[in-house]
Order: sequence, then C-alpha cells, then structure tokens
Amino acid sequence: MHTHNNFKTPSDADELDDLDDDMVIGVIEEIEQEALNESDSDIDEDDLGDMGAPGPGHEADENESISSDSSFDPNAEDSDSDDSMLEEDEAEGASSGGATSAKRRKDDDGPCGSAGESATFDLDADDETDETVRAIIAAIKKPRSAPPEIKLEDFITDVCFHPGRDIIALATIIGDVHLYEYGNEGNKLLRTIEVHSKACRDVEFTEDGRYLLTASKDKSVMVTDVETEKLKKLYETAHDDAINKLHVLDENLFASGDDAGTVKLWDLRTKNPIFELKELEDQITQMITNEQKKLLLATSADGYLTTFNIAARKLYVQSEPYEEELNCMGIYRANSKLVVGTSKGKLYTYNWGSFGYHCDMYPGIKSPISLMIPITDRIACVAGEDGNIRACHITPYRNLGVVGQHNMPIESLDINTNGELLASSSHNNDVRFWNVKYFEDFGDIKYNDKHNAYKEKRHNLPSSKCTNASDFFSDLTKEDEDNEDNNDASAGPSNSA
Repeated sequence: MHTHNNFKTPSDADELDDLDDDMVIGVIEEIEQEALNESDSDIDEDDLGDMGAPGPGHEADENESISSDSSFDPNAEDSDSDDSMLEEDEAEGASSGGATSAKRRKDDDGPCGSAGESATFDLDADDETDETVRAIIAAIKKPRSAPPEIKLEDFITDVCFHPGRDIIALATIIGDVHLYEYGNEGNKLLRTIEVHSKACRDVEFTEDGRYLLTASKDKSVMVTDVETEKLKKLYETAHDDAINKLHVLDENLFASGDDAGTVKLWDLRTKNPIFELKELEDQITQMITNEQKKLLLATSADGYLTTFNIAARKLYVQSEPYEEELNCMGIYRANSKLVVGTSKGKLYTYNWGSFGYHCDMYPGIKSPISLMIPITDRIACVAGEDGNIRACHITPYRNLGVVGQHNMPIESLDINTNGELLASSSHNNDVRFWNVKYFEDFGDIKYNDKHNAYKEKRHNLPSSKCTNASDFFSDLTKEDEDNEDNNDASAGPSNSA
C-alpha cells in the first residue's frame, strides 16, 4: 500500500513548482527508462508470442508486433496515455513489492486466464514482507480471546451468567429469556423460555444454577427450572407496581424492588414475602449484600442509599439525600468500602457500616454511570449512556482505560464466575463479550503515583476493539531496533587496524 502518496503536505506542490522544467523532464525520462528495462527483464517475448495476447499493462492489436523497443516512446506527445501510466505503475510496484505485486498478479489472471476461471488472490513471500499484509495475516491467525457477539431482534433488558456452566441468560423486552451456550469458537442457542407477558426487566440464576428467577413489568416474579423449562413457582402479584430489580442472597432467599421504592424479601419455600418495607418514593435501581449477608443495601432514583437489617427485618439507616440518581454500587477493599455510581458520573465511597454520608468522592468520567461490576477487589468496570465500558481503580481513584465499546448506550453488565469474561448489552440489541483476565496482573496503585488523567480516560485496554496511537509507534520502534540488531549481526565484528 502506498499510503504515503495520500498524505502530501502543502510544501510538496511548492517544491515541484520551483524545479526547473529540464530537471523534471530528465527525471521523467529516467523513470520511464527504468520501467522499460524492468519490462524487458520480466517479460519473455517468446512466451508472449506463444500466448497470442499482450502482456499485462500493455494493449496491442493482433497484427502489432510485440517489441520492448517500440512499446514506449519518451518523445511522444501523449506522455500521459494509459499505457505509459500503467508501465510507471509497474515500475513502482516492482520497487515497493508487497500488496502492489499481489494486485498486479490478480489483474494478470483476468485477461490471460481461461474463460469461466475465477481469479484468486494468493500471497507469496514478497507479499508477506509488506507491513499491512503481515498485519492482516496476524489478525486472521490470532485466536479469539472472547466469544463472538450475540445479536437479537428484540431489545435486551438484562444479561446473567450461569454460576457453574458456560451459559448466559438474555432477558428481552417481550418477556422471553434466551439461554445461550457461549464459547470462543461460537455461541449456541439452547432454548428460549417464554416467561412473562410484558417486559422481563431482570433475570438471575439461583446459587446452584438450577432455577432461573425473572421479574417483569407485569408485577410478577417467576421461578423456572433451567433444564425442563417447567415453572417451579409463580408470584403473580408480587408487587403493586412494576418490578425493576432482583437480588439473590442464597439458595432460598431473594429480594425484589419495584418502581415505587418498595423492597421485599422472599423465601422460595413460602408463598408470601418474609417482609416488605416502603422507605423510598422512586425506582429501586440496584440491591446488594456482602458476604455476611446481614444487611441489604438498595440505591434508588430519588437519590437515597437505604440499608435494611435482614435479621431484624427493619430499616438500618438511610443516607442523606443526593441531588442525583444513585444507579449502581459495588463492594471493594475486603468488604470495607462501598462505592456508588450516580447519574452525574460521580463515584461516592462509604466506609462499610457508615452509610449515612460518603467519606470520599471522585468526579468519575463526567458521563452518567448506570452500571457497575467489581472485577477485582480494587478494580471496577462502569458503563452508561456513552457506550463505553471503563475500568477504574478504587481508593485511590484512577481511570485505567476503556475495556470495550458499543455504538449505543449500554443497558446491562455481568461477569462470569471465574472473573475472566465480561458481558454487556446495548440498545442495539447486541451482547458483546470482553476478556478481562489481564486485570489479574495489574499492580496496586499508590496515592503519590504520578498519572495523566487525560490519557488514562482515553487509553484502550487489551480487550478494547480500538488501539492506541502510541502502540502503533512503539511497534515501529521495536521493528527498527530488530532490524538494526539483524544488520549488526550480519555485518559481524569489525576488523579495525
């Protein structure tokens, strides 16, 4: 590829204008002579005579004799004819090699090949020396590190990984749940379960993975057997308002929250809820518990962080009101820190047990944060309306870079059991997978470490589909160093007197 021809600076035209006309004519004649000599060496006249067809890049009549001496006249008036331009292209292709030679060989197969025979694009050793061709070959041969994208016709409202198998559940706006078996080689649809008459807003697996819990806009909660697709339990009027969120506590207990701020705790062995509390006035955006499972925390769209005492079945504490929606949260630093993401892109940190007011605040990404997934004990992935999944380090806060991208706002996030695969769905009805295993090798960040916040926010991590400009130049530097080492090795030791 002659990419340098497409990036001429304005000074190129000025330099050409300053050249003497005689010098320009002399340079053109030298190029034409080189092209003529090259065609003499590459094309055998006897072979062309036997073929009864003109060689590539030169058209001739049947009665015209093919001769390299008369194929080009540098003194001809029409110096910009198609024939001369083609010969100049051949000369450039011979000097640059790579993709140009491959293109010329593909064009040669067209007129000289037999009728009905399709042209093939084969790469030879010369092509593989071209940097672009080598990059394409490397990308093709590189094995996938994550499953391919899943695309549905219906809007995807939530995704959830199975706790023990390579299965992911996709809830849709028409009330169905699709179960896919995922893998790097491809994804397979196992079954589609029709569970609700209206939008299925949340889907969760039980801890043992045997049952599927779904909540819907139709105010019901359904428990379905994963293998048989049979309904195990139906809470037909679980709430008086549309249910927005579910949270599984253990093999029997789960919590539900609706659009009016009501939170209920359920036991699969009973028909009625264990308790219900109405301490909020707006939608429950997320619920969470720690490993001890003594407290149930809930964020809401009216700007409150509310904590319930599960054993005592009462309110534990409610935070001061915030002038923004509290959309998501995660637990970090050995269950000692709670981090909450907001509609203004901020991240609030609370000491565990002290949920009345935050102890620290980070401006975040200045874009609404609607989703958060803990990747490690100190790294979180956040996403929202801008379509980007970003990683950030918790206390001290640092933007680590972009994990992945969507073309539209992201609707849901989940991570599999071993913490290596992240799944995200967007408003484009697609689910994409991101391999985040590289976070295991991230070192701890100190408070006094120097950093560039501007670059960190735009830095693309290994799982991202985009690359960094610095990576491109670092590869060029590495190749130059390798070439210098090879040249030094081939030259051998110098024999100085």
